[in-house]
Amino acid sequence: MYAESEIDRLALFFLQSYLDRNILGVLIFQKGQQNPAFVSDDGIELGRVGNGHVQSAYTNGIDQNVKTTPIASVYISYISLINFREKSNFQFINRQQEEKPTTTTTNERQTWGSSIEFLMSCIAMSVGLGNIWRFPFTAYENGGGAFLVPYVIVLFLIGKPIYYLEMIVGQFTNRSSVKLWSVAPGLRGVGWAQMFSMVAVGTYYCSLMSLTIYYLVSSFQAQLPWAACDEAWPDCVDSKKSEDGEPIAAHRNVTGLKSSAELYFKRTVLMEVDSIADGLGPPNWRLVLCLLFAWLCILGVLAKGVHTSGKAAYFLALFPYVVMLALLVRAVTLEGAWDGILFFIKPDWAKLFEADVWYAAVTQCFFSLSVCFGGLITYASYNDFRHNIYRDVMIVTTLDTLTSLLAGFTIFGILGNLAHEMGTTEVGNIVQGGSGLAFISYPDAIAKFSILPQFFSVIFFLMLYVLGIGSGIAITGGIISIINDEFPHWKHWYIVLATTSIGFGVGTVYCTQGGQFILGLVDYYAASFVVFILASLEVTGIFWLYGLESFLDDTEFMLKQRPSVYWRLCWAVVTPFMLITIFIYTVANLTPLTYENKEYPPSAYAAGWTLLAFGVLQIPFWFAYALVSKRQYGLTQVSCNFSITDGQFRFLKTCISPQMFAKVLRPSSDWGPLRQADRQDWMDFKEKKDLIRAKRTSSRFKQFVYVLFACEDKLD
Repeated sequence: MYAESEIDRLALFFLQSYLDRNILGVLIFQKGQQNPAFVSDDGIELGRVGNGHVQSAYTNGIDQNVKTTPIASVYISYISLINFREKSNFQFINRQQEEKPTTTTTNERQTWGSSIEFLMSCIAMSVGLGNIWRFPFTAYENGGGAFLVPYVIVLFLIGKPIYYLEMIVGQFTNRSSVKLWSVAPGLRGVGWAQMFSMVAVGTYYCSLMSLTIYYLVSSFQAQLPWAACDEAWPDCVDSKKSEDGEPIAAHRNVTGLKSSAELYFKRTVLMEVDSIADGLGPPNWRLVLCLLFAWLCILGVLAKGVHTSGKAAYFLALFPYVVMLALLVRAVTLEGAWDGILFFIKPDWAKLFEADVWYAAVTQCFFSLSVCFGGLITYASYNDFRHNIYRDVMIVTTLDTLTSLLAGFTIFGILGNLAHEMGTTEVGNIVQGGSGLAFISYPDAIAKFSILPQFFSVIFFLMLYVLGIGSGIAITGGIISIINDEFPHWKHWYIVLATTSIGFGVGTVYCTQGGQFILGLVDYYAASFVVFILASLEVTGIFWLYGLESFLDDTEFMLKQRPSVYWRLCWAVVTPFMLITIFIYTVANLTPLTYENKEYPPSAYAAGWTLLAFGVLQIPFWFAYALVSKRQYGLTQVSCNFSITDGQFRFLKTCISPQMFAKVLRPSSDWGPLRQADRQDWMDFKEKKDLIRAKRTSSRFKQFVYVLFACEDKLD
C-alpha cells in the first residue's frame, strides 16, 4: 500500500497545473498504458503514461513528470477545456483565469418598431392587473392607509431601483433573463426560477381574464345580473341604488348583509365551495371557454413576434385610463365614499412594525411594476443599444404609482358607499378580502350608475380585459424569449403554440369551484415568496459579485452617463439590506396562509411548499451544473473506476475548490453586448477603465465608498 501523501502530492500537482499554469491539455494516467486517442494526425503524442510516470503536453512544449502509484489508476476525462481547432492537428491554448470576452455574436435580435412602442409596451405590462386588481385587495387586507406608507417607501427604495436595473441589463445584453446570467454563470438558476414564477403568474392572470370576459358578456343583458338579489340569496343587499335613495339597511333590520355583486360573484360565477378539503370540483365550462378565448388572443399577438405586440400596445396602454377616470368620478360622488377614501389614506403607524405589511408592500411593488419576473428584461432586450431608458423608467414608474393610487381611491370610495348602504362605518369589514375584491367592488359601483349602467359595464370590463392582455402578453413573451434564446433553431410559431396550449391546460384548474383557493396558494408560494428570494439574489449577484463599479462602467458606455448617488446607494446597500431584512423578519413571523379567513387543508400546504421548493431549488441545481459543466465554463469533470479511499476522497474534494466556486461567479466570455460593433467598442472601453483603476493605490473599502458617493474621480 502506498502512502496517502503520494496521492495528495499528485492531486496538488494537477490542481497547481490547472490554476497556475492554465494548461489546456488532457492528462490521462493509467499505469503502463498509452492512450491512442491523444495522438494527433501527424503522430505526435499529446499525452503518454507509462512506468508510473505522467507526461503532459503543454503549449510551451515543456514536459513534467510526476511519480505516481498503482492505486492512482484513475481516468480523468477532462482536466480542463480543450480548444479544438479544425486544423491539421490539435492546438492547445493558454487561458487566463478570468475569461476575456469574445467578439463572436449570434444573429441580430428583433427590435421595437420605435421607442414609443417600447414605452407603450412597458406601460401596458406594468400598468395592468397588478394595479387595478391586486393593489386594492392587498391594501384592503393590510389595513388601507396602514399599507400605503410602507408601499410608498418600498416603491422608492426597492421598486424603482430594481426596475431601472432590469431595464439596463436587458438592453445592455440584448438577452433574456436566463442568458444575461453570463455575468455570473453560477446564478443562472435565478433566471430559470424567474421563468417558473412567470409560468405560475401567467396561468392565473389569464384565469382572471376569463372572469373578465364572463362579466363582459353578462353586461349585455337588459339588467345587470349582479344589480339585484336573487331569491335564493338570504341576507342580500341590492347593489343598485334604492328607490328612495336611502341606505337599504335602513329598511331591513338584518346583520351580516352582503351585496348582490358579492353573492353573484361567489355563487353564480365561481360556484365556490366552502373548502377544498374534499376536492376542487369540476371546471365551469363557461369559464373554460372564456379562458380559451383569452389564450387565443395572446397566441394571435405573439405569433408574429415583438412587432405585433408593439403595435397593439398603443391601445392597451391608453384606453384603460379613460374608463378609470370615469369610474373615479362616479365613485367619489357616491354617498359615504369619503369614509372609504379616508380609510385608504389614513396611516396606522403601529402597522409599520408588522412584518406582514412590509412583505405585502414589497410583493405588491414587484407585481405592480412587473419586476423580478423576467418580462421587463425581455422587453428591454429588444431595444436599440443606445436607447434612453432612464426617461422611460421615470415615466413608467411614476405612471404606475399614480394608477395604483387611482385604483385605490376608486375601490375604497366604493367600499365607503357600501358601508353607508349597510348602515355601518366599519369600512374594513364590509366585504371579504381576497383576489375577488375587484370583481365585487367595481361591479357594485357600476350597478349604481343611473344612466346606461350596461354601457359603462361593457366599457369597464373591456378595459380590465385589455389590461389583462397587456400583462399576459408580457409574461408569456418573457417565457417564449427564454425558450427562443436557449433553443434558437426551434421555430418561433411552434414555441408560441406550445406555450399557450400548456398555459391554457394549466389554467383550467382556476376555473374549478375551488379555483380561487388555488389562485391564492400559487400567488403566495410560487410567485410572491419565490420572487422575494430572486430579487435579493439578483441585486446581490450583480452589485456584489460583478461589482458596482463594473456595472457603472457598462451603464456609462451604453447611456453615456453614470447613474447618480441615489441609484448607487439603493443598488449596493439599501435595496439588498431591506430585502434581506424584510424576508428574514417575515419568515420569523410566518403564519399559515388563509383564504377569506378559511384555512387550507394540509395537502394544500404541502403542495404550496412543493411549488416553493421547485422554484428555489433551481438556484443550487444550476450552480452545481455550472461547476461540473466543461463545455461552457471549462471546469473539471471526473469519472472514477475504483473504490474511494480517504486519500482519493481528498483528491476529488480538491477538484471542487474555492477557485472553482469563484470562477462560476465571475463573468463568462459571453457577457457583454450582443451586437458585434457594440461589443468591440465596449471591450476597448473596459480596457481603458481597467488601466485607470490599476493605477489606484487606495484600499478597496475606500474605493467602494468613493464610488458609492460618485467621487471615484478623486481616488488616488
